[in-house]
Amino acid sequence: MSELQNEVSELERTSATAARLFDIRRIIGGLFVVYGVIVTIAGLTASDADLAKAQGININLWTGLGMLALGLFFLVWLLLRPTVPPSAAELHEAQGAQGGRPDQEG
Repeated sequence: MSELQNEVSELERTSATAARLFDIRRIIGGLFVVYGVIVTIAGLTASDADLAKAQGININLWTGLGMLALGLFFLVWLLLRPTVPPSAAELHEAQGAQGGRPDQEG
């Protein structure tokens, strides 16, 4: 019985790791931070001709800072509210409430 419990706990740990790794907030936040850094650098190195095209507004700088803020928001949200996958007991209980295993036909 302990082998089965060890196997279940190992599967739960693997599931939790996969859920954290592929959380959409991590992907979106990471991409926005990377692109925000790139666009902010472009804004900091903008020439006078680039500023004249945008009527004196450094659009790259402001857009880059906005992207950085949004990306950091997603990453902070991920840290404050991490994804917790359901335990085996919760899954079993949910399947029981549905009237059996989901792969069985009624």
